[in-house]
Amino acid sequence: MSDRIRQLVVTLAAAFMVVGTLFGVGLIGTRVEESSGGSLSATATLIAPAGPAFSIWSVIYAGLIGYVIWQWLPANGSSSRARRIGLLAAVSMVLNGAWLLVTQAGWLWVSVLVILALVLVLGELMRRLAGDPAASVTERVVVDGIFGLYLGWVAVATAANITATLVASGVNPGGLVAELLGVAVVAVAAGIGVVLAIVYGGRWAVAAAMAWGLSWIAVGRLAVAPESALVGGAALAAALIVLAAAALVRIRASRLAPADVGR
Repeated sequence: MSDRIRQLVVTLAAAFMVVGTLFGVGLIGTRVEESSGGSLSATATLIAPAGPAFSIWSVIYAGLIGYVIWQWLPANGSSSRARRIGLLAAVSMVLNGAWLLVTQAGWLWVSVLVILALVLVLGELMRRLAGDPAASVTERVVVDGIFGLYLGWVAVATAANITATLVASGVNPGGLVAELLGVAVVAVAAGIGVVLAIVYGGRWAVAAAMAWGLSWIAVGRLAVAPESALVGGAALAAALIVLAAAALVRIRASRLAPADVGR
């Protein structure tokens, strides 16, 4: 595929994502929190982040548009990084828009498949970035930073999406059992955050987005119905674990670097 065709594909994918977003925010269709019978609202389950958490999408979308512009710049269009991640970036945007459209239709189980695919695509994209370091600070922000935020947030959103789908399907034991299951879910999220820190070298963007989502789950459960001090406390602990994991990986890498140089 030529560079120009790849650039056009990325741009068209971004346009599709924007259309999906118009549905998601209610300018065309129904807002996400009101779609699917309210199953994806901030008060639908014990794992739903409080409303302000979703403001991170404004940063991610702005960054993705910035990425589209970046890959059109003459100095970047034929770069190895643009070529390695361009199609994956396009697929991620298409999946993003598709998720918003399928939730409009109330297809929750389909939305789970879509968001799982999105996580896998972003994971592979970040793996490719890790093997080809950024050439400038701007590139680290517009490419590595934005896709790191994207992956980190979607990782948490996936847990919330699966939980919402299960509850909507009738899997809702209630009481202490539901709270313990909620704790188990945030524990898994923390474990995923640790794995991502190890695999991607403790990238702050990934850890920050995951900590953001987990912290807002904590706020939701400690301040908004359905309230659960148990789940709220576990989510806050999970956020701290994710940040600590990233910090420890980076500290270890910085200590090993001088030894590696001397070899």
